[in-house]
Amino acid sequence: MGKLLSINVAAIIHHEDWAGSVGKTGIDKRPKLGRVSLENDAVEGDQVLDTKNHGGKDQAVYAYAREDADWWEKEIGLEINNGRFGENLTTQDIDVTNAIVGEKWAIGTCILQVTMPRIPCKVFQGFWQRPNLIKEFTQAQRPGAYLKIIQEGYVSAGDDIRVFDIPQHGITIKDLFMAKSGERTKIKDINQIPGLALKFKEWSEKIAAGI
Repeated sequence: MGKLLSINVAAIIHHEDWAGSVGKTGIDKRPKLGRVSLENDAVEGDQVLDTKNHGGKDQAVYAYAREDADWWEKEIGLEINNGRFGENLTTQDIDVTNAIVGEKWAIGTCILQVTMPRIPCKVFQGFWQRPNLIKEFTQAQRPGAYLKIIQEGYVSAGDDIRVFDIPQHGITIKDLFMAKSGERTKIKDINQIPGLALKFKEWSEKIAAGI
């Protein structure tokens, strides 16, 4: 069983040249104290400004493992606080990278479902002020996972994370991330996942049709 270390929401809205097509971003997230509601495909107190590329049903909540953040600290020699990856949930003792697409997480009074990996973008790279971060993030293969809200409710730092209802197809968040990065050996299996996130479904159908 895993643990929820913190719930992170947009603390500062950045208006920078690197802030994407809308010219502003809420990627800079910091821990929020107390109970936080997850409802209406959103995290209470958070701000999603680029709604074309972020947020929505399949990307309602973004989770990143503290263990992966610790790996990055050693890799690049910088202290990384919870929320630095733009994640809403910082987890412990959950293998987020190898989570099975479609598995469910019970946290507090909420039930979430794993949907898709985070694909790095120029906003993420600009926020970190690392000109090669997209390449580094892709090579590291530690993308974190988006989740949809199946049952609305409240979560708090310190809550247990119980993983259940794990699909038998075996396709992981890492598999989806690798497919997006060019490794297409599992693309047909990915395309068959029931309830696959729409963004991935449309993309995988096009790729699978060309194989």
